[in-house]
Amino acid sequence: MESGKSKPKASFSSRLPNGDFLHIAVWAGKSDPTAEVLAVDIRHNSGDKWMSLGRLALYRTKDGIYSQLPDRSPAVPRATEKNPDQS
Repeated sequence: MESGKSKPKASFSSRLPNGDFLHIAVWAGKSDPTAEVLAVDIRHNSGDKWMSLGRLALYRTKDGIYSQLPDRSPAVPRATEKNPDQS
């Protein structure tokens, strides 16, 4: 039986020279499972919290056409407890 939380098809992280993390995840499309969503996120450690400094999401159709998705980031950077290195 599947858990209620979806998982990315692929996920990659890299530590930047300043200590921030660059994270890229590839998700199956919701309405079309043959499409993909590529999500790019830069996270910064601020004390005991990780904050998203920037995001970009792209939608790729099964035909290979790309488009940028609208920004869904909150006005204030999102804080998380999870280290982005531990996907």
